[in-house]
Amino acid sequence: MSKRRNSEVLSSLAAQVLSGMIANPHIYSMVSDEGASGEQEKILRHTALEIAEALIIDAENRDE
Repeated sequence: MSKRRNSEVLSSLAAQVLSGMIANPHIYSMVSDEGASGEQEKILRHTALEIAEALIIDAENRDE
């Protein structure tokens, strides 16, 4: 997969993971005072990206 395509897939998957995390009140119960730039939001974005990367790696390894 090309780097550009991989980046697009990673971005899309991370956005979907983040959407699910934000929709879950057990994970994200309240918006911080800083909004999207708050510490909790940064942690959620970072976690969503890590999960998306791990899912892509697992899928690529499964294909081998």
